[in-house]
Amino acid sequence: MKRFYVLAGLLFLFISLPSKPAMAAEPVRIGLTLGLTGKYSWMADMQLKGVKLWQKDVNSRGGILGRKIQLIIYDDKSSPPAARSLYRRLILNDRVDLLFGPYSSAITEAILPITEKYGYPLLISGASADSLWQKGYKYAFGIFSPASKYVVGFLELLVMNDLDDIAIVSTDDAFSTGIAKGAKKWAERFGLKVISFERFKKGTRNLDVIAERVKASGARVVIMCGHFNEAVDMRLSLKRSGWHPEAFYASIGPALDEFYEMLGPDAEYTFSSSWWEPHVNVHGSKGFYKQFLKTYRVRPSYHAADAYAAGQILGAAITKSGNLDRGRLRDILSAMDTMSIIGRYSADRTGMQTKQFPLIIQWQKGRKEIVWPEQLKTAPPIFK
Repeated sequence: MKRFYVLAGLLFLFISLPSKPAMAAEPVRIGLTLGLTGKYSWMADMQLKGVKLWQKDVNSRGGILGRKIQLIIYDDKSSPPAARSLYRRLILNDRVDLLFGPYSSAITEAILPITEKYGYPLLISGASADSLWQKGYKYAFGIFSPASKYVVGFLELLVMNDLDDIAIVSTDDAFSTGIAKGAKKWAERFGLKVISFERFKKGTRNLDVIAERVKASGARVVIMCGHFNEAVDMRLSLKRSGWHPEAFYASIGPALDEFYEMLGPDAEYTFSSSWWEPHVNVHGSKGFYKQFLKTYRVRPSYHAADAYAAGQILGAAITKSGNLDRGRLRDILSAMDTMSIIGRYSADRTGMQTKQFPLIIQWQKGRKEIVWPEQLKTAPPIFK
């Protein structure tokens, strides 16, 4: 009996002891670089905000597969060599579980041989040069359509409004030349006439000479293929030439609020492409917009939405896989058909996106309006 009371006491003492909390699951460590300084800083900052908002939202719901998301982000200073070094560091030193792509086609092209060598599936939310999908990579997946299809919707508007005689101007980087070549090809398919095709060195800021040549060509429409600076600089050069084409399109720049903040009324009637706008409610995009405004006190551009969407797509792939096996995730991403806040995701055998298309926007009275496609437009296009 004495032994019974001793055992009972020990059992009571054991039960009464505070239990140790269960060990928290290791976080899913995802690495990336962004050009937070340098020529891509505006767009990269939007991408940073977008991916961090995705991290916050996922972690507030308990993470993925019961594991929180930890982001490891480095500034690649908008430099391809710096990005190459940093992606090696992420893989070999930081030993991250997964990766997201950087901003810009040039930097993405520089790091793809590294991610491919080590078998890291890469969702690319900041690059779309056609050349990325022409080198046989097996682990690279775009989330929006390639550069060569950026202006298809705009060209359809030209046909519908009997506008012809197009001048195409481009910088000499892979992304911009991809847009330019695609614009020329699709214009000819639409039966439109390209009467001027200009290219200049990336980094050239004064475009007055090119603007004068385009003006002298007799073009009614100008398509500027480049990034933010080129969109602004060409608009200013056209103004100094004393001429405004009946339609002016520029890639990248006009999708950012900074374009209008910098140019004011001179930004009016500029067309561009966008992969997301707050007017369109797709797969929770309205909630993303409200949360972004609340968190950062600025309006998101499509660059932020693209980064958030990459997180959604990766999260869906991890959930479907049930683990972080990179080979299995590669197979899932190559076959998956899913939705994100920017629309549908489905890649072909090269990793190129096939189901997502850009909206065409236009600045009207200080607002970005969707003018194409018809079923999503918030205002009719204006031609001057």
